[in-house]
Amino acid sequence: MRQEALDELYSAHLRACQDRTALALAATGYDALVLHSGGLRAVDFDDYHYPFKAHAAFKLWAPLTDAPDCFVIVRPGCRPGLLFNQPDDYWHKVPPLPDGWWAGEFDIEPVRDLRAARAALPAGGRTAFIGDTTGFGDWGFAAVNPQPLITRLDYARARKTPYEIACLREANRLGARGHAAAARAFSARDSEYGIALAFMTAIAAREQELPYNPIVALNAGSSVLHYQVLERTPPHDHRSLLIDAGAAFAGYGSDITRTYAFDDPDFALLVGRMDEVQQALCAGVRAGVDWRDLHLTAHRLTAELLHDSGIITLDAEAAVDSGLSSVFLPHGLGHLLGLQVHDVGGTLASPEGGTIPRPDGHPNLRLTRVLEEGYVVTMEPGLYFIDTLLAAARANSHARHIDWARVAQFAPFGGIRIEDNLAVTASGCENLTREAFRTLS
Repeated sequence: MRQEALDELYSAHLRACQDRTALALAATGYDALVLHSGGLRAVDFDDYHYPFKAHAAFKLWAPLTDAPDCFVIVRPGCRPGLLFNQPDDYWHKVPPLPDGWWAGEFDIEPVRDLRAARAALPAGGRTAFIGDTTGFGDWGFAAVNPQPLITRLDYARARKTPYEIACLREANRLGARGHAAAARAFSARDSEYGIALAFMTAIAAREQELPYNPIVALNAGSSVLHYQVLERTPPHDHRSLLIDAGAAFAGYGSDITRTYAFDDPDFALLVGRMDEVQQALCAGVRAGVDWRDLHLTAHRLTAELLHDSGIITLDAEAAVDSGLSSVFLPHGLGHLLGLQVHDVGGTLASPEGGTIPRPDGHPNLRLTRVLEEGYVVTMEPGLYFIDTLLAAARANSHARHIDWARVAQFAPFGGIRIEDNLAVTASGCENLTREAFRTLS
């Protein structure tokens, strides 16, 4: 992306943030807002810190992802301020003052420590603080992490600015590059660890710089939804790969999943059919659609696939109504995406709060809102052979509607998930992920 285009988009993004924040402050009785990037967190009983992750509310304004104890100061009608932490430190490299395409929008003041930051922050009045939950209660703020204000800001964050969508588009471009490298490593019979390294090497990122730790599951490991192991030794039999991994750009993360068969035609056919289901669901995304309806459609289409593949004997409608489809698809269809992988506000009913309920029998759905132009969502239907859920089904009324021989055939492959990132438009959506894969050089 050209720097000039990003600069122009960012300026408009910042104006939108100022307008949204001014409305939220006025509605909740505050006249200024301080946003903390977050502090370093020490490991208990040690002198080592956990990897730093900047707070999303701070990154919304300033794309600083590795800058602890910085503060954005927001006063309606004024240029935003940035207190930038530059400690006197000979143990670690001190970061330079921000420069470049976004820094000119701020009044930037370096501070050496938290004491200096406290002295430079607004004193008195009705200033709200959003940041670390401890350590700031006696700084003179009118409120620390006031929920009514946070709720209003979270609700508004669902609708992304063109700048945010551009950042997510770039994060998908990087993520697609990493996925292509991972697929090559899988074809070469590499281990889970080797495949993860191939992904990170392709995008020049270490694990703490990713939006989330990559899920790289070979064979039956794919049935564990948030599989967290990276085996160093390749399995004896290479059957399948499920990789759920994303890249980051300016604080925004992609969230992409692909599933591959190594050389089994039946499982490859199942993956291809799930890709068709996923694309049909993507075609149904547009402003005005209730995400809950799409989620139930995903269960119906997945149940049709299960029935057509001989895995279940019930028709699709009966499989959804009875809960049989949830044995094979226990998670939600997708979620909001942005500064956080599971971005905030997915079930909020209004800026004042309240929750839009999930459909009965679907407790894991992370998004229940009606889609609006500017939302960015993940679309991630799946089909899994999970031991615990299958054991429960074998012991209840679902057992007679499952072909257990077909389950035994596919269980060693673990499962399938295919996930794209979609920017919602008035008439449809832009598939940021598929476009990124199409443009790989």
